[in-house]
Amino acid sequence: MLYKGLRVAVRAVPRLSVYNSNALRNLPTQFQHVRTYADRVVKVPTMAESISEGTLKQWSKQIGDFVEQDEEIATIETDKIDVAVNAPEAGIIREFLANEEDTVTVGQDLVRIELGGAPAESGDKPAPSESKESAPKETKPEPAAELKPEASKPAPAPEKKEAAAPKKAEAKPSHPPTQEAPATLGNREERRVKMNRMRLRIAERLKQSQNTAASLTTFNEVDMSALMEFRKLYKDEVLKKTGVKLGFMSAFSRACVLAMRDIPAVNASIEGPNGGDTIVYRDYVDISVAVATEKGLVTPVVRNVEGLDMVGIEKSIADLGKKARDGKLTIEDMAGGTFTISNGGVFGSLMGTPIINLPQTAVLGLHAIKDRPVAIGGKVEIRPMMYLALTYDHRLLDGREAVQFLVKIKEYIEDPRKMLL
Repeated sequence: MLYKGLRVAVRAVPRLSVYNSNALRNLPTQFQHVRTYADRVVKVPTMAESISEGTLKQWSKQIGDFVEQDEEIATIETDKIDVAVNAPEAGIIREFLANEEDTVTVGQDLVRIELGGAPAESGDKPAPSESKESAPKETKPEPAAELKPEASKPAPAPEKKEAAAPKKAEAKPSHPPTQEAPATLGNREERRVKMNRMRLRIAERLKQSQNTAASLTTFNEVDMSALMEFRKLYKDEVLKKTGVKLGFMSAFSRACVLAMRDIPAVNASIEGPNGGDTIVYRDYVDISVAVATEKGLVTPVVRNVEGLDMVGIEKSIADLGKKARDGKLTIEDMAGGTFTISNGGVFGSLMGTPIINLPQTAVLGLHAIKDRPVAIGGKVEIRPMMYLALTYDHRLLDGREAVQFLVKIKEYIEDPRKMLL
């Protein structure tokens, strides 16, 4: 009756303080569902204009845990990036309003937090006292066992050892039946794993590209000797001055920008209804760099590459690659892009045909560098060679323009000095 009256009194109070809400934790469990005015319901945050829902991937905290302000509570997986949900204020998590793997929408109630300071340490103090009481209980049987006369009977021990011997002897005939058993054919188990949102989005986009663009691939090969010598001469100096590791991606990006000046359709796109009826030409170049992550292939964008030197391009690519591997890419890092470079050579790919990243018109595929015999000045020499692949949309680019674009890249890479003219 006392608790019933107290519950009525709580409902009658128009506003509860944090102190009173903390005091309610001492009530029996049947009264702890009373909701106080100090509670805060955290909702699914706004993720991006094009993203309205996601999958609640995991809870970072448990019910009853104390969280600081801005501490991460949960992770929501979208088809582009992972979004962290942070606590707006410090408090104790009281209720989860959604389960892991649920589809949640922007603005949906996600978790209820009871606002207030950290929980009192007095609740944790009984633990040591319990351990102290349990310690003597465990030590009491030890002296009692020494006083029991049963401990003075060592005779059964040898009997057990003698009995164990015939058991071992009896176990020997058991081997032949096991040899007669048929040999196993290996593990034939199956596992079914639900595709994450990013993988589903990648599949949707790639299939859309195949169904929309009139894709065609042209190949060429490039002698990497001059570029490798260039990198060998200056990589240590660049690393010492700027802290940037000079690679090959910056050189290919620069070569693409210069080749686009002669063939601007490579940097254009087709837009409009019913598959597109308008060609959009651009004076800027935003290169999407394909980066492989645990969840799938992502293409962060290096902006305004036409205004960057090779060191600046290399630094931007390195920063985006690190963010992609750490799962810290934002929507702004992924949006846009007018041309894509995919470097499958880092994984050992000798040759392949990349898929166009719509609404772009072309994608350049780089592959592994292999020493091969080639004819140089009428003589056979061993040179480090790389195959290049340009997949282009034949609706906008003709074969002549695509081949000329790839040949120009080959000329710039085989003689990097031309990029300074």
